[in-house]
Amino acid sequence: MLKAKSKKVAKHEKPCAENQHAFIPFAFDTFGSLAPEAIGFLDRVQRVVHNNFSTSRSQGFVFGRIEFAIQKGVVAQLVARLPAILL
Repeated sequence: MLKAKSKKVAKHEKPCAENQHAFIPFAFDTFGSLAPEAIGFLDRVQRVVHNNFSTSRSQGFVFGRIEFAIQKGVVAQLVARLPAILL
């Protein structure tokens, strides 16, 4: 995860700064570990969702959706690597 974060920062931080945009690296690994900046960003998004849609389901909504999207992406990559005979 830290390697992915450093690659993203090296690639995108300078162009974003030149265009007066903030860059927050959203890095994670296949086991679902998130970089500290990603957790902070998702916490902010979660607070906004909870403040605007205060229901019992809104508390863990953002992290649940992100976890599902990560798992779906990992599965798609694994299936793509299967030999054609197994499909």
